[in-house]
Amino acid sequence: MWDARGKLTDSMGRNLKNAVIAFVAPLPSLIFYVYFLGYCSEHGCGVSSRSNSSSGTYLSPLWNWCYNHPILLANLFFLLNVDLLFWLIGLLQSSNWLIDVYWTVIPVLLMHYYATHPLAKFNPWRSRAVMLITWVWAMRLSHNYFRREKWQWGAREDWRFTDMHREYGKSWWWVSFFSIYVAQQVFLIGVCMPFYVIHSVDKPWNFWDFVAVVICITGIVIAYNADTQLYDFVTRNEKLEQLGEPVVPNLDKGLWRYSRHPNYFGEQLWWWGLVIFGWNLGYGWTAVGALINSMCLAYVTVLVERRMLEKEYRAEAYRAYQKTTSVWVPWFKSAPKGGKEKDT
Repeated sequence: MWDARGKLTDSMGRNLKNAVIAFVAPLPSLIFYVYFLGYCSEHGCGVSSRSNSSSGTYLSPLWNWCYNHPILLANLFFLLNVDLLFWLIGLLQSSNWLIDVYWTVIPVLLMHYYATHPLAKFNPWRSRAVMLITWVWAMRLSHNYFRREKWQWGAREDWRFTDMHREYGKSWWWVSFFSIYVAQQVFLIGVCMPFYVIHSVDKPWNFWDFVAVVICITGIVIAYNADTQLYDFVTRNEKLEQLGEPVVPNLDKGLWRYSRHPNYFGEQLWWWGLVIFGWNLGYGWTAVGALINSMCLAYVTVLVERRMLEKEYRAEAYRAYQKTTSVWVPWFKSAPKGGKEKDT
């Protein structure tokens, strides 16, 4: 009994420690940025000369650089606060769990950063709509993460990182910096570029903004329902396993009847919905970030399906599932070779 209590106490202590780490980790960037905003509000920024012509106040080149280069400043924050600091925390804890938590937080931070930067200009209705749906997206994804992790902070790292650690062995300590953190910078800064465009162009709200909102919300709803169905499936199987009964080998109900990865499809709809905002404002190149993210997720899809086929109890059922069910885009089931069409 005392051993069980001791394990529970250790688990609670670790959970509290990781929660504190998660809340403290972004403070360097946040404090610096708040100080920068205060400086610009008091002294003014963006002046090319060494002093403010109206007051004679010396203007630091650092603050002027921060004022004139919002995208570079965002990348600098990411490099120092996420790539370096999160990486060091991962080395100390022998686990790179923190970046998973912040995948849902960093887009929100970037959105508010671009909206509050002194150079920002935007249509308030578009900005408010994007802020609202982005917060909904972040809460949905954060809820799914903590629900899946049984409401624990940093209980484990992503299985893909664990597999890569085994693959690279002793070199993992430095490989992880590039393969996890620098790579995440490319993905996250890229897919969040529509937030920069939205807060850089003051153009009236129009029909395409409405279309973008509908696509984004549709993506959130699909992803939420798909993840909930997956969570319920996993929970039922865990209960069956505890009772010593056979588990269900594969989820093919609900949205999963029409797509092998409806949660991925919903997530991609979200990011491509944001691209429509950028395209509507004359910046179609913002699609590059979403395209890279989609290509990465396509690779992840391959890894996930290989992992599914490695489990003997579900391999046969999953192969049959692959033959009849669309990979991403929900669609009617196809007929297996030599069989009748299943979707009746």
